[in-house]
Amino acid sequence: MFTTTPQLYTYYQQHPNIITDSRKVVTGQLFFALKGPSFDGNKYAAAALEKGAAYAIIDDATYQTNDRCLLVEDVLTSLQDLARHHRQQLSIPVIGITGSNGKTTTKELITAVLSSTYRTQATKGNLNNHIGVPLTLLSFQPDIEMAVVEMGANHINEIAELCQIALPNYGLLTSIGKAHLEGFGSIEGVIKAKGELFDFISEHKGAAFVNLNDARISNMAFSLPNRSTYGSNVSAKVNGAVAVAEPYLGVNWHLSASNTLLINTQLTGTYNLDNILAAIAIGTHFNIPPEIIKTAIEGYIPANNRSQVMQKDSNTYVLDAYNANPSSMKAALQNFDQLVASQKVVILGDMLELGNYSLAEHQEIVDSLKQMDLQQVVLVGAEFEKTSIPSNFLHFLTSQNVKEWFDKQAFANTHFLIKGSRGIALERILAAS
Repeated sequence: MFTTTPQLYTYYQQHPNIITDSRKVVTGQLFFALKGPSFDGNKYAAAALEKGAAYAIIDDATYQTNDRCLLVEDVLTSLQDLARHHRQQLSIPVIGITGSNGKTTTKELITAVLSSTYRTQATKGNLNNHIGVPLTLLSFQPDIEMAVVEMGANHINEIAELCQIALPNYGLLTSIGKAHLEGFGSIEGVIKAKGELFDFISEHKGAAFVNLNDARISNMAFSLPNRSTYGSNVSAKVNGAVAVAEPYLGVNWHLSASNTLLINTQLTGTYNLDNILAAIAIGTHFNIPPEIIKTAIEGYIPANNRSQVMQKDSNTYVLDAYNANPSSMKAALQNFDQLVASQKVVILGDMLELGNYSLAEHQEIVDSLKQMDLQQVVLVGAEFEKTSIPSNFLHFLTSQNVKEWFDKQAFANTHFLIKGSRGIALERILAAS
């Protein structure tokens, strides 16, 4: 007989710590034996129990060796159903965030602002897919007052499915850009997919936070009945503008026509303006005083290779090696081009998951680099290799190849932009040899 979701929830309440990797089991956890293209978690259920797991949730009766193996029809579905059930017990604001760029930075900024006043939990790292969102929800403690859930997708209908699990009552779309075009098919596909969050929010009478600086988002959210706006336009409920661009971004938050509050962030790049305004909009909506919002944003330090500013000897590095797509790459290059520095070097890695658009988008980046005043351009990866690369640009196939070259150089008083998709792992360039 299969274990039902209510029964499973009883076990979860006794052992509210989920693990899906049998190698990392600690005493008292619930091990969910997920399957993948090249592995079957059922095979590791016994090992998980031996390491101290309280129960193993499996979907193959062959591995039900004792009463601590809980049989379900499908482990992934059971994990998602359990997460939804837990979410339904939380009568709190759950803010869903998606978008082509800036999801994680916006999530971190919002979390910093909300945490200043409320017991807040949020997605850790980038646990934002069909497995990560359930794990995020199941990590939420019953006494929290606010929850922030990041949602990622590379195909149409994924955001809709994640909404059915997380049941957000607030939604925020950071941006619409050329990300995951291989899965979405076109920019229209991106709009449809990301808009699934607003569709869910509208259908369930929730509230949306709308970025008026993004014309596509502004248009798609025009008819939403319950929306709160932010942007640089004075018509936005929360509006602000770049005050200082370097070395770190300063933002003027216009509290009124005659009252401006300067927020000096530890973020680089004017493209982070929208992310900061989003955090302000949510903080304001939940009645957090402006000075507290300011302090929370100013205290946020980016990590995990996302727009990190690093100083080594006389050189300055902007490390943005967590993700890259045409929209974010162009924004980063535009920002870098505006920096006042005598010597600038760009190291760019492939933008992955672009499908048939890949060659054209990579060539467009190469062409834009020709117009910039740069001491050196270094391109990395098989996709850039297919483009028409100028003779004065360097190209390497892997980040390790770049590192071998980089370690032999003697750069001084130089600004670097290092950006590429996660799969290129450009952060290795700066790692100790």
